[in-house]
Amino acid sequence: MKNIVGIITILFFISCSTNAQKKQAEKIYPVNKTNTEWKKKLSKIQYYVLRESGTEKAYSSPLNKISKKGVYVCAACNSKLYRSENKFDSGSGWPSFDRAIKENVELDVDYKIGYARTELKCYTCGSHLGHSFDDGPRKTTGKRHCINGAALLFIPNE
Repeated sequence: MKNIVGIITILFFISCSTNAQKKQAEKIYPVNKTNTEWKKKLSKIQYYVLRESGTEKAYSSPLNKISKKGVYVCAACNSKLYRSENKFDSGSGWPSFDRAIKENVELDVDYKIGYARTELKCYTCGSHLGHSFDDGPRKTTGKRHCINGAALLFIPNE
């Protein structure tokens, strides 16, 4: 009897993980490329961050120091993601924003380090941008979008 219960439990978990993987695989973004196409378009660090959900070293991005007016776009597809007026110095070592351009950034759940975090992705191409935390400026949204600089390109206002 114990063996049957164990087998049923294992089959249940296999079924759940398979369904979750299918749901994730079914999502098709408006900009959809093969891994080979992404590798041709992106630098090694951009590919690592955007397509493999990697993290660049803290304080390594030149975007940390930019204080000009403009817009930050996805390095993979050029979709507008963040406005300069929503950028702030969080002291984290990564470009930080208190909000995204509405409906251009997708929120997902990431369990890669053993607990749930809110992952931020480009809504147009599905590329990994960074994570959202609840320790941002209290005077605005209270959110901190901690974004890999390699995931962004800055376009200054004219």
